[in-house]
Amino acid sequence: MDCHILIIDDDRDLCTLIKECAAKEAINADYCQSGMAGLAMLEKKEYHLILLDVMMPGLDGFQTLEKIRSKSNIPILMLTSKDDTTSKINGLRSGADDYLTKPFNMEELIARIISLIRRYTRFNGAGNGYRPLIYEGLSIDFDSRSVTTKNGTFDLPPKEFDVLLFCAKNQGRILTKQQIYEEVWKEAYVYDDSNIMAIISRLRKKIEPDPGAPFYIQTIKGIGYRFNKEV
Repeated sequence: MDCHILIIDDDRDLCTLIKECAAKEAINADYCQSGMAGLAMLEKKEYHLILLDVMMPGLDGFQTLEKIRSKSNIPILMLTSKDDTTSKINGLRSGADDYLTKPFNMEELIARIISLIRRYTRFNGAGNGYRPLIYEGLSIDFDSRSVTTKNGTFDLPPKEFDVLLFCAKNQGRILTKQQIYEEVWKEAYVYDDSNIMAIISRLRKKIEPDPGAPFYIQTIKGIGYRFNKEV
């Protein structure tokens, strides 16, 4: 695969093991034992993905995540020994792309790393960035700002297109209503979800095979929405 990842975890033995397993897939890994050290390494080198432990002394995983997200949209997979819903939601709401609880299967970890890197490279790699996004039964065209489904091709109003595009470009990642609002409306979130909910409802009526059982834009109860990672 020939890419570089950064592991930020205070468990040196685990870092070494992950590095060895990743190398078998041509994934080069650097590691460090603190959030501050990780931030310093990110200033010096570019990576394709970050593995970030939640429980670390000093700057913890959530604080480190917040600092990284203020500057970069690099994929971040959080690791933690906490098997509780609160930690998972906090990580996802703060911008994590995926979440794995220790102890975990190393093959599953590597598979998730590869999946996240491929998704990130698809939307941020070389090329003009204007090729249509094609999914199962749905095509999103950047140039015409239109979508194509089994019912034909049609234009979308600006906000509907922007919401759909933002969700699709973050396929598989849970997006909070605040993240969607600030990205699409380009202004501070004011805790009024009515606009987002109305647009999602309109989008579903236009693109979903069955708006009552959404296939593309899924609702994540209590958090926000996710573009189906399986399409």
